[in-house]
Amino acid sequence: MPSLFDPIQIGDLQLANRIVMAPLTRSRSKGLLPGEMAVEYYRQRASAGLIISEGTQISQQGQGYLDTPGIHRPDQIKAWKRVTDAVHAEGGKIAVQLWHVGRISHTQFQVDGQAPVSSTNKAAKGMTFAAEGFVQASTPRALRTDEMPGLVADFAHAASCAMEAGFDGVEVHGANGYLIEQFLRDSINDRQDEYGGSVENRVRLAVEVMAAIAAAIGPGRAGIRLSPVTPVNDAPQDSDAQTLYTHLAAQLSLLKLAFVHVVEGQTRGARDIAPFDYDAMHKAFAGNWMVNNGYNREMALQAVATGHADLIAFGRPFISNPDLVRRLRLNAPLQPTLDASTFYGGGAHGYLDYPTLAD
Repeated sequence: MPSLFDPIQIGDLQLANRIVMAPLTRSRSKGLLPGEMAVEYYRQRASAGLIISEGTQISQQGQGYLDTPGIHRPDQIKAWKRVTDAVHAEGGKIAVQLWHVGRISHTQFQVDGQAPVSSTNKAAKGMTFAAEGFVQASTPRALRTDEMPGLVADFAHAASCAMEAGFDGVEVHGANGYLIEQFLRDSINDRQDEYGGSVENRVRLAVEVMAAIAAAIGPGRAGIRLSPVTPVNDAPQDSDAQTLYTHLAAQLSLLKLAFVHVVEGQTRGARDIAPFDYDAMHKAFAGNWMVNNGYNREMALQAVATGHADLIAFGRPFISNPDLVRRLRLNAPLQPTLDASTFYGGGAHGYLDYPTLAD
């Protein structure tokens, strides 16, 4: 039986173990650039089989939160190269999470104060993090059909920029109520064109994005994160989530992607928020399967040993345990203190100063 600590090949990437650092927004990128602290933050956690970076916007239009990095400008490529070099120097692998928040944004982040874009013109009952703190998301406008190829091209461009920056791969953020999911769910998507209505139409954007990225950088370096039932960011349940996400998994399987990353249950919340057969969805995808949400050591060991998943992604445990892989391997206690007040924004405190076992 495979072990959580065994190496694994996912697409073009050889990983030292099956423990993944999940993407974690920390809002410390002044000027939309990862800085010196980010270099050290990711270096400290390079023992993960794979690090998936914080959400990183594919364009200015994709931004929704203060001080989050991008991966579409030359200066952003240069800044991220210092991060990837530091991770690689420690023997680690790192992928960037490509992010477009859609309607979970504010006019202050958009070019000339324009409205954010989405599958719909319905406002989300969600908040964004701005200079003045958490603020209500602005009312979006629905993307026109003729704008869709440009949006897909933005994702492919960002993926190419990621390769230039030294990333080992990319993960598209298709979860948590952001743009891709705003197209997937019929609880949000009210379009009448070929990107709305039927399941086949609503998965179209996700499949086109992944196909374009696969063409740009190779499918073996590409993955996507999905959250079939999470309600965060005002994303009500789809009328038939099982059919929707199982069909999407089957379509993604045809692209021979490196992995699919699934949030089981409510992001940062209950795993049983709504009924869903994740194993059925898994069977529809022939590639590597990554799971996330509330996993502890025992659950992770069992999930890998039974074939429920190939990789386990840990989020908050990696914040307070930069040496999480070692602690899990030794069955050592995890750092009990996690200061939520330092999650978003701030300096080194709560970012770089959590102790390792060696400390």
